[in-house]
Amino acid sequence: MTQNGTGRSTPALRTDRLGRRYGRVWGLRDCTLELPAGVIAGLVGPNGAGKTTLLEMIIGLLQPTEGQLSVFGESSHAPMAARLAEVGYVAQDHPLYRDFSVADMFHLGRAMNPSWDQELALARMDALDIPLKRKVKSLSGGQRAQVSLTMALAKRAPLLVLDEPVSSLDPVARLEFMREVMAAAAGTGLTVIIASHVVSELERFCDWLIVLTGGHVQLAGPADNLIAAHRLLTVPRATTDAELPGLPVHRTDSDRHSSVLVRADPGRRAVQERPGWQADPVGFEQLVMAYLQRPSKSAARDDTAQAAARPGPNTKAVTR
Repeated sequence: MTQNGTGRSTPALRTDRLGRRYGRVWGLRDCTLELPAGVIAGLVGPNGAGKTTLLEMIIGLLQPTEGQLSVFGESSHAPMAARLAEVGYVAQDHPLYRDFSVADMFHLGRAMNPSWDQELALARMDALDIPLKRKVKSLSGGQRAQVSLTMALAKRAPLLVLDEPVSSLDPVARLEFMREVMAAAAGTGLTVIIASHVVSELERFCDWLIVLTGGHVQLAGPADNLIAAHRLLTVPRATTDAELPGLPVHRTDSDRHSSVLVRADPGRRAVQERPGWQADPVGFEQLVMAYLQRPSKSAARDDTAQAAARPGPNTKAVTR
């Protein structure tokens, strides 16, 4: 997997102990991330995991309850115009004015965005054979998705946020949509965050991975590095977690053996030092599913312990 260069040294996204509370319930808690410019990041999690909460804070629809967030250096406390200029957004339901024509939608986009690229918008519609005079309500689902994507791309923002953009599309339309996203990213160095339940598609297109469950970050980083840092072990069932050569993520027991996905821990003995055990590499989807099945409270305890072990003035802030 490769990363696209943008010439920007400032991270595309930085969050520090970010959280959002709804009444007494936390939709997202202690979210700390740093996403480099030019990557294509897959955001995965079950319903209610905090994905939409995180995305809506990134695009400015929600304000954090606690913590900090910045997009290309623009803080969540910056003026709204400055923040919105940095982000293009495509929602799951592709909200467009049904009685508007495609040309009307582009006219609206041009009026609302100073950096609007009308030439790009028109060229994309011509290439996709979508008539400008066609009403939104008469477009197919795939065509509406492409118009929504074009609206986001023509804004010329350096970060593109996609919230389940292909969930309602047929397989062909999904593939065409994602190809267009990849072409735009490759051509401009765009940074992309894609929230999706379709893990197999994320594997094909994403070089970064973020997994959320229960409002907490379970896993985040370059996909290749994360995969390389994990192994699937087959061990005798009596093997305890303390004996494992890594931090256990997910375990499945049978009558005699256990399959355990472990994360590398330099403080533990190496896998090859235990004869009779079988260690296999882990695939992208296998890694994601293991973390999705992991109790979020376990991840929160791990994160708290790791943060508490780091020296510095913010150590007490992670104690709950």
